[in-house]
Amino acid sequence: MKGSSFTSFLEECGEISRFGWRFLKEGFRPRYEIQEFLRQCYFIGNKSLPLVAITAFIMGLVITIQSRPTLVEFGAEAWLPKMVSVSLIREIAPVITALICAGKIGSGIGAELGSMKVTEQIDAMEVSGTNPFKYLVVTRVMASTFMIPVLVILADFISLYGAYLGTNIHGLVKWDLFWSQVFATLTFSDVFPSIIKTFFFGFIIGLVGCYKGYKTIKGTEGVGLSANSAVVVSSLLVFIIDLIAVQIIDVLKLT
Repeated sequence: MKGSSFTSFLEECGEISRFGWRFLKEGFRPRYEIQEFLRQCYFIGNKSLPLVAITAFIMGLVITIQSRPTLVEFGAEAWLPKMVSVSLIREIAPVITALICAGKIGSGIGAELGSMKVTEQIDAMEVSGTNPFKYLVVTRVMASTFMIPVLVILADFISLYGAYLGTNIHGLVKWDLFWSQVFATLTFSDVFPSIIKTFFFGFIIGLVGCYKGYKTIKGTEGVGLSANSAVVVSSLLVFIIDLIAVQIIDVLKLT
């Protein structure tokens, strides 16, 4: 059973790869759907920002509170801003934000395109001469690819602000001192790779959501299955991409 599930997962990865190759062939060829692309950017960015912001703030606050006792035990409390900032920027904020977006954006795209598929709106677009793949898929994948890095950068700053408040719960650390320690600790090799990998997170979340919605069958029941499956598959692929990125960073000795 496990072997069968694993084989099915690999087959699905192959189908998603073919879907991605079609995106690359059609995505950079005129005509460009600029208005729809901007509308999707607004939807992804504006609608996801409150959830991302709240999660990032709590994430920074909780990690700081949880890390402090251990550092106090070893007499290294002064290292708290440095340790928390590196953890948040390198790994925690990008991955958690991507998983939130996989749940909200991936499922939303899967459900939206799935509904259009089962109600034959996509077929109607083909009949009317509109390229549904370019209008629906390309715009959403590109918007997801560009907007998720923006959300991650905002999440980085909000989570660091949460960390600042967490640091001040048991003692007073001045605003200037906290941020000077954070920026003195973070280097280009901490920030740049973590931002680059979020473009791949955004691409795979948009691509999987579109693939699941575009391939929806079995009527309204299939719409729900597509939305749920988009979250599961894109979340798993986010972890796999993150693992690959960590290995590449380690091999290139960027840390």
